Amino acid sequence: MRCEQFGAGMITGWGAHHIDTAHWGMGTEFTGPIEVEAEAEFPKSGLWNVHGDFKVTAKYANGVEMHISGENTNGVKFVGSEGWIFVTRGKPVTSSDPVSGNEGKKSLDASDPKILDSVIGPDEIHLYKSPEQHKNWLDNIKSRGKTVAPAEVAHRSCSTCLVSHIAMKLPGKLYWDPVNERFKNNDAANSMLSRPQRHPWEIG
Repeated sequence: MRCEQFGAGMITGWGAHHIDTAHWGMGTEFTGPIEVEAEAEFPKSGLWNVHGDFKVTAKYANGVEMHISGENTNGVKFVGSEGWIFVTRGKPVTSSDPVSGNEGKKSLDASDPKILDSVIGPDEIHLYKSPEQHKNWLDNIKSRGKTVAPAEVAHRSCSTCLVSHIAMKLPGKLYWDPVNERFKNNDAANSMLSRPQRHPWEIG
């Protein structure tokens, strides 16, 4: 998986767009990693203070590892016992889409084209289908159903980005508790989960 940089770096600016897709495929939409280790380059001078080149390894309770780096092709690659599937946006959706290096890449690709033609059986896992996100949102306002990406899923995508960003700034492996949303036995990491708020605004 590849991400770029904004705000706290592209890990938070673009990371959630890819991590929610990865979580969807991994079956971890309502949780987060249990271990995170990262390295990153931070500028020593100038206007910018967000990360540059970086690598993140996040491990989940189901044993799956997720690797995130700006060196990877922009998109998400799922690697399994029978090969891999790669998915990306294809043409840019916004002017800030990090698509450099994607020239000639298919929006959907696989190590074996037959994987893409395989038929999912009635008793196998079927993911939520949403051909058009705006319509999905409006339909669920009317039905009071759940959208393809409800707030809880968005939160878990974003929190994984933030945990990864903290790991970039601290040495060694961090152990995250996705239930209580705190780091285990690491006061330095936990102190970075929030920042001072500007008076008179605050979150109650």
